[in-house]
This record gives sequence, structure tokens and C-alpha cells, in this order.
Amino acid sequence: MICPHCSTDLKYKERTGRVCPHCTHGFALDPRLHGTGMHDLRIRRCAKALTDDGRLKVTVTQLWYRSRTQSSSWPARKARGIHRGISWPLALAACAGLIALAARTGGAPAFWCGVGALLVLVVPKLVPYERARPGGSYISPPEYDFRRLMTGAWSTTYGGLPPGVVDDAGPTRGRTAKRPHRPRAVILCTDHAVAAFLEANGVPGRLRAVLLEAAPDHVHEDLVEFPGDLPGDLPVVVVHDASAMGALLAPLLRIAHPDRTVVDAGLPVAAVRSRRGAVHCFSPAPAVDAGALRAVAGLSEEDAAWLAAGFWSPVAAVPPALLLTAVKKAVARAVAAAPSPSGPAPEHSFLTWPDAPATKGTPTA
Repeated sequence: MICPHCSTDLKYKERTGRVCPHCTHGFALDPRLHGTGMHDLRIRRCAKALTDDGRLKVTVTQLWYRSRTQSSSWPARKARGIHRGISWPLALAACAGLIALAARTGGAPAFWCGVGALLVLVVPKLVPYERARPGGSYISPPEYDFRRLMTGAWSTTYGGLPPGVVDDAGPTRGRTAKRPHRPRAVILCTDHAVAAFLEANGVPGRLRAVLLEAAPDHVHEDLVEFPGDLPGDLPVVVVHDASAMGALLAPLLRIAHPDRTVVDAGLPVAAVRSRRGAVHCFSPAPAVDAGALRAVAGLSEEDAAWLAAGFWSPVAAVPPALLLTAVKKAVARAVAAAPSPSGPAPEHSFLTWPDAPATKGTPTA
């Protein structure tokens, strides 16, 4: 490991106590202890790239996605083949029957019965049994471990988080940022890390937008209703994950609030479903099928099937600069498209999301 202070190549036995014996400075992470890729220089590079050399503030969650060393996902699989508890007793019974028949017949029939008995014993090995496997996903290191390292070892060593990184730990539902004077739009965000990112960079104030945060799995409870003191004609920009519930948010809002202009600024499924380097996560299958996603959200057959199977991708993993640009454009589009008090509400479709660059060296499903 390279010392982050004096650039000396340190062997493991020289890193006792996470202090460099050459410059006597301490360092926070040791890849031998904290996992491959977890060392100070790499985390600094990731934070520098995310913050655009200090121009932006990012959250610990966003840094975690950028610093991940591996991520993968896999679909659920049904059991295949015949269970050994069934195949082997049947094979042994058939083999015994063929041997008994061979003993009674003799000659050529006995020979072929013997061959059949051998083949019957081979069949269970040629057709192995595979257990059913639930779908799943993983990201290395896990979020809890990475957050603990950043708020623990890193903050202790350097007196705080990396420059430009803010801690987004806190409540994840019902959070409302400070409202600007005379707002002109509403940003409805279903990802806590993204809401914290927007607030940390002063986006609501600069865009004169009210930032509302709510959990996507409570769409029927709190995402369809807005605070009563908000003007009813404010356009709404929806920022969400590429998930089944996220894809339904904007259509449901348009149904519940036909007088509002609703612009979908969420992460499109098509942009991440087959993209190398994108973060793919898996959760238990949502309570909505592919047909409903196609009919209500207008998704393609492939995208709807992917979401209905339980896959999704977090909007917090989108590069922050790209995410910020997309939100700004969406708010401008929403304000421009908002109808006048006497005019009808225009039709809207999904906002085209720019492709996120792949994370180098990160395998995907």
C-alpha cells in the first residue's frame, strides 16, 4: 500500500497501527483490513471526481456507490432436475428389476438388461439436481461498513469526511427542505441521499423550488398528496430510482392531480437495465406486474419485465454533475410547460436521462 502522505510503498508488517513508519503520519484505511480498493488515496480520488474538484458537495451514499469495488445481481431461479431423494431410489429400483430380469432370461436379453441397468445408474449423474435460488444482489463493500469507515476511522484520522462530502444520515421520510420565497416549482425526491445532495448544493433556493422528500414505497399514502399550504398550480418534477414504484409515480400524480404539470425526471430503466457499470439491485418482486407497468408507465416489454422481476437501479448512483444538470433542465422544462390559469395542462412524457459513465473495473450482472 502507498502511504497517502509520503508516497512510500508500505508492506503489511510496516502498517501496524495504521501509522507510516517513514513519515509517522496516520492513515485511515488499510486494504488488508478493510477490503480491496479501500485505501486513502483511492477514496480521495473518488471524492475529487465526484465533487468536480470541489465545485459540488456530495453525500456519503454517493461516495459509496462511486467507491464500490464490486457489484452484481442475479435473478431468481426455480429448481431444476429431479431431487436426489427421488431419482436415486427410482434408479436403484429400476436397476434391481433389470438385474433380476437378466438372471431369469440369460443370453442376449440378459446382456441388454445388464446394459440397461448400468445406464439407469448413470442417468441421475447426467441430470443433476439444482436447488431453487432466490434472486439477489450485492455491493462491495456494504453500505453500512463503508459509512462506518467514513464516519469512524476516516473522520478520526483526518478530522472529518473527505472535502466536499457531507453525511446524509438522517430521517428518510417526510423531510422538507427550507422553502424559498415565492416558489415556482416542486421537486419531489424519493431518494434521501439525492434530496440531501440537492439541498447541500443549494439547488432548491437557486431554482426557487420546494424540495419534498418521501419514500417511494408509500406512493399511495404521501406521494399523491402535497402540503396544503403549497400553491395548487406549482409544476412538479419527480426524481426517483429506476424501479417499479418509481416508474409509476409521475403517471399516478398526473391522475391524482390533473391540474398540475408533472415532469418525470427519474432515472429511466432503459438507461441502466443493460448498461455495463450501472448499479443493479434486487428486492423482492414488487406488487405490480409487467402488464401494469407497460400500461400505466408506458415502459417497453423488456424494461417492464426487468422491474417486475424485482430489479432496480438507484438514482443516487448517477454521477452528481450529471444528476444536477438533469434536475435543472427538468425544473426549467416544468416551469416553461406549466399552463396558465386559463389554459389546459399539456401532455408530458419521460425526461430523457443522459447515460451515466460506467464505473471502471466494476462487474455487473
